[in-house]
Amino acid sequence: MRETFGEYIKRLRTENCLTLTQLAAKLDLDSANLSKIENNKREFDQKRLILLAEVFNLDILKLRTEYFSDLIAKKIYENNCDEQTLALAEEKIAYLKSKKSTLS
Repeated sequence: MRETFGEYIKRLRTENCLTLTQLAAKLDLDSANLSKIENNKREFDQKRLILLAEVFNLDILKLRTEYFSDLIAKKIYENNCDEQTLALAEEKIAYLKSKKSTLS
């Protein structure tokens, strides 16, 4: 996906012919907050991912991937990190997973 998570939500909303007010109501938000999310001025609340998946009949695992990849990309961009940051993060994930499996 070459769009932010907010832009992704806006695209889903417009493709499904929903107004800001209609989608906001389905997500238990007010339309002003949803507009800020779509325009990348506010972060989408992780707790609403399940609702978003239900509204648009999306696979929750794929949606979580989109959401968290957006958060990670923004952090890397905001902190002016280089590409090695992702490679090192992948190594740390593998380490954490291996550590967890030895504790189980």
